[in-house]
This record gives sequence, C-alpha cells and structure tokens, in this order.
Amino acid sequence: MLIIHPEECIDCGVCEPECPAEAIKPDTEPGLEDWIKLNADYAGKWANLTKKKDPMENAESHDGESGKFEKYFSPLTGEGD
Repeated sequence: MLIIHPEECIDCGVCEPECPAEAIKPDTEPGLEDWIKLNADYAGKWANLTKKKDPMENAESHDGESGKFEKYFSPLTGEGD
C-alpha cells in the first residue's frame, strides 16, 4: 500500500493510470473521505518512496481481491528509499 499526501498532491492525475490495481482515485470522487483521512494520517508517519520499485511477487494474485484493507493493513511503515 502506498500513501499519497493529500496536501502535497497537485491533482495532476498522472499517478492514476500508473497504478496497475486502479486503486488511485481523484480526491473529488464521492465516498473517499475515509481514504483521504487515512492518507493524511500516514503521510507523515510512513517512509517516503522516490524511486520506482518492482511490484511484490504475488501482487497480481491480489488484484481485485475484496477486503484487502481489513485483511492486510498494518500501521507499521515499510522500507523507504
């Protein structure tokens, strides 16, 4: 899971088509208030990524899986750069 800082995002939309799981939505889309708050909360806590990394080995097997947040979310940060 990646976090996009809502205050630093310039709303250019470039990241949306780059997400293979189509998980990035514009913050103007209705019903995303909880996701915007989650992004704001963790943007200052989690490590920053500035370089592209390869997807996790099993990423494709989770594409479209329902309930991923409830099953896999951890408040612990992953590795940054």
